[in-house]
Amino acid sequence: MKKVTGIGGVFFKCNNPEEIKKWYANNLGIRGDQYGSTFEWRTSDDPSKKAYTAWSAFAADTKYFEPSPKEFMINFRVADLDGLLAELKKEGIHQIGETITEDYGKFAHIMDPEGNKIELWEPVDKVFTEAYEGKTIF
Repeated sequence: MKKVTGIGGVFFKCNNPEEIKKWYANNLGIRGDQYGSTFEWRTSDDPSKKAYTAWSAFAADTKYFEPSPKEFMINFRVADLDGLLAELKKEGIHQIGETITEDYGKFAHIMDPEGNKIELWEPVDKVFTEAYEGKTIF
């Protein structure tokens, strides 16, 4: 079974998310919205398919990364979230909380042996493609 298919997002805590987003926009050209920025790329197994990776600064006091005390969280894209969770469970790795389903995909969380919270995302890239093409607005 294909497990991780790419990086879905990089999320980190900071003292002033709005100022950090402005700094990255002004100095590195990373522009976005209130959630951060999204990078479009093509999948290696089918270059006609668009895919996306998110970058987002969170407030230093966010609870979203809990139970991890770390300042960052990586989101990995996966092809089959339910199948991967079943495989992980067989290995003694348990999901934290419930699976979250949004228009743009399904999400689940696990912890690695060092206490890093990992977000697993089975994306619906079509939603981002339509937003980029002006067909929908988040």
